[in-house]
Amino acid sequence: MARKVGIYTRISRDDEGEALGVARQKQDCERLADLRSWQAVKVYEDNDVSAFKRNVVRDEFELMLKDLRAGLIDGIVAYDLDRLARQPRDLERLIEIYDDRPRLEFATVTNDLNLGAADGRTMARIMVAFANKSSHDASRRIKRKHLELAQQGRDSGGPAPYGWRKDDRRALDPVASKAIRDAQREILSGVRIGTIRTRWQEQGLGNPRAGTKRMAHHHVEHILTSPRLVGYRTYHGEILNDEDGHPVMGDWEPLNTLEEWEAVRAVIAERKQQSPGAMLARKYLLSGIARCALCKTKIRGQVNGKWTPGSKASRYKYQCSQVNGGCGKVGRTGEPIDKLIAELVLEEQREKAAAKSIPVDQQWPRAAELDDVMTDIKQLVDAERAKEISVTMLLQLLPAKERERDELTLDRSRFYKEIKQAEAKGNAADMTVDEFFELPIERQQEIILHSLSAVLIHPAGRGKRIFDPALIDPVWR
Repeated sequence: MARKVGIYTRISRDDEGEALGVARQKQDCERLADLRSWQAVKVYEDNDVSAFKRNVVRDEFELMLKDLRAGLIDGIVAYDLDRLARQPRDLERLIEIYDDRPRLEFATVTNDLNLGAADGRTMARIMVAFANKSSHDASRRIKRKHLELAQQGRDSGGPAPYGWRKDDRRALDPVASKAIRDAQREILSGVRIGTIRTRWQEQGLGNPRAGTKRMAHHHVEHILTSPRLVGYRTYHGEILNDEDGHPVMGDWEPLNTLEEWEAVRAVIAERKQQSPGAMLARKYLLSGIARCALCKTKIRGQVNGKWTPGSKASRYKYQCSQVNGGCGKVGRTGEPIDKLIAELVLEEQREKAAAKSIPVDQQWPRAAELDDVMTDIKQLVDAERAKEISVTMLLQLLPAKERERDELTLDRSRFYKEIKQAEAKGNAADMTVDEFFELPIERQQEIILHSLSAVLIHPAGRGKRIFDPALIDPVWR
């Protein structure tokens, strides 16, 4: 009876995603199994997976070891030993199984090793040790090359980041770059990243492989705040500085100005420091803004139990709830209240806009201070290099200057955040009511809260009544 063996194939990188390398390995392994009169019953394929990196789990390799222990297969055929193992510990795990099951078969296309024999195991250990050293050497050379490219402001290859063209990583993609800019303006105007993520997912934006998986919150945040947007070159996730302490600029077209980029990053950083409840998504315009005029408890919107699709009845209402500590005596249909408040707020902001202009061309007033601090840092570093001061003296003087630099940079971010937020929020005065309700709910609430601190809702009394605006009392700031 033919022995049942498994075929293991692996390749470290498959940039095209077509799995051609592992397919060729499979063909060669199948031919070898036929020559040995073995029956290949299963293929274990780890495509685009490293066997050298310690933090990488090879799922198919682990499954193969499990099947070997369980006796589901009687041996392994691989293209080469280094496809199976580049870490000695992985080889030892395999050898342990062959120790427990001496009759297991083993063969590779490129050499003749027998893990069932002592000489074969010794040779395998030597080969894996050399393969491991080769990987270490290659890793060291690649890291050095990537650092050199980073210091020159050049890319290190790989798929083009979102926002730039796939065929030219240095040129902006018009559709993707517009999506990023639009999303950044929304962030500045109060829209949540989760809202942007949902819309991008529906529209196929934000991810080169849109539709294959759901985008994570941190993925969208990285796209909107990446240092690449302003032209900064990074290395291992950190902005790389040149010898003068200035950020290394990449050789690609930037998408943001420094002011725009810092403003977006500052807004997102502030939100992370807020209480979790402040960032909860709301479905209704006045949820948390409206209050019961009788007991002053906050009122939230809720689905009207009487509403059915296609009916002219209100879809939702604002209800003072006893569950939330209210009196339960006020409940009003939602749509007419929302429309009334939107009309009042937009009119109030139009009147204010006529007498006030938003400063869009202001410059950060402390730029000279930051330049002086950067100059001081450079002079200290240069003095140590020239042996004019000791390393000990440098390390005593440098931290204070670095703290001053960081504080000034933070102040600059906050300054531009205020201006860019004002720009993003300042167009409500020219907005119609219909345009207002087309905005994301977070942006609608930002506009409302810019003018109002609360909306008091009075009870309508018994019986069916026509909507009375006099029973809705906006509390202006």
